[in-house]
Amino acid sequence: MPIIQAVERALLILDLFDERTPELKITEIGTRMGLHKSTVHSLVRTLQARGYMEQDVDSGKYRLGLRLIEKGQQVLQSMDIRQVAKPSLELFTQSTGQTTHLVILDGDEGVYIDKVEGELAPIRYSRVGRRVMLHTSSVGKLLSAYQSDAWIDGLLERYEFVRLTAKSITDAAAFRRELELVRECGYAVDNEENEIGVRCAAVPVFDHRGHTSAAISVSTLRSRVDDRGLENLITELQQTAAEVSRRLGYKL
Repeated sequence: MPIIQAVERALLILDLFDERTPELKITEIGTRMGLHKSTVHSLVRTLQARGYMEQDVDSGKYRLGLRLIEKGQQVLQSMDIRQVAKPSLELFTQSTGQTTHLVILDGDEGVYIDKVEGELAPIRYSRVGRRVMLHTSSVGKLLSAYQSDAWIDGLLERYEFVRLTAKSITDAAAFRRELELVRECGYAVDNEENEIGVRCAAVPVFDHRGHTSAAISVSTLRSRVDDRGLENLITELQQTAAEVSRRLGYKL
């Protein structure tokens, strides 16, 4: 089926906005899109009329509108795995004081679909709806490791290894070795590869078909949790994931 150009352009405009770029002028949107100012103005005004964008009266800049929150919540509410996993995440966080996340794979990135903040490890970089790189995060490594070899080959043909910290993986060979280790261990670890001072571990959640449907992770502050403590958290996290998998119909 043909792609409707106007619709694609409108969606690409929405994709321009993120945490680093919360607001843009019409001219800035036009430059990034390679479109004439009048075309951009028509697209933006249409999005604004439907509530998907709004304009700051003082600066004249545009930002994402509240309608996206409404639609995002509808998507999240429709995800059975989020509803099933929520009580287990809350119980784990109450027991350990650590922050937990529920993440799914979307294209070449992971997406946080739920988060329970722990009082012992407040994690600033994560939030529901935010995307995370596969090579720097425990959830990204975990979700990648449980894909087929063909999928991994295809990923590495196009993947860009951005260095976020001095400990980040920066090449395909090292990433492959890491995925092999994850498959052997059954869990993945981010050792300050996404943010200095933060270590995370992730384990898989299986659905009724035995497919990996999500990853559950625990995020800790290195200053508060040593290696032995992280190992203990991983054990408890595996038990949590097993319970969520069981509720999804997975037979151990």
